[in-house]
Amino acid sequence: MAERSDRLRETPSQTAGPYVHIGLAPTAAGIDGALADLGREIAGDAQGARITVSGRVIDGKGAPVADALIEVWQADAAGRYGAEGFRGWGRVIPDFETGEWRFDTIRPGSTGPGIAPHLTLWIVARGINIGLHTRLYFGDEGAANDADPVLALVPDGRRGTLIAAPDGPDAYRFDIHLQGEDETVFFDA
Repeated sequence: MAERSDRLRETPSQTAGPYVHIGLAPTAAGIDGALADLGREIAGDAQGARITVSGRVIDGKGAPVADALIEVWQADAAGRYGAEGFRGWGRVIPDFETGEWRFDTIRPGSTGPGIAPHLTLWIVARGINIGLHTRLYFGDEGAANDADPVLALVPDGRRGTLIAAPDGPDAYRFDIHLQGEDETVFFDA
């Protein structure tokens, strides 16, 4: 007789697979009706400078990953999370043809002394077993970025992978490299 264990065992790891959009962004997957795309609106009517952030998720061979999903978490313009009238999170997916993604939000404020304004990003896609966590800092916040304690932990040669470049008025460009020489810095959750 086999020994019975009251302890639950870990299930095998799974990647996000090709179905991530069905559950998390159904409208983009061509599913209309009862399901709603949660998180399409990040800032709502919150006060603050409106910005646009765009980019691509790029694989180790330099090709865009068009089936990725990026979740964005951020503070409001005053540096508060969970402020009334401000959702502070959203989801964006790349265009299936070009791999380009973009979202509109408000520029976040500093969440505390010495902490540079930033967005927290979580990326899932086929081939990724566990979602990847990273941060997006703004390229026009030089002094704040230099003082940020998290950014200071990143080696000098890699900090640039966390900096979004200004890309026109009130716009920023941030490409996420999953592998390779320009691999974006990813953090443990």
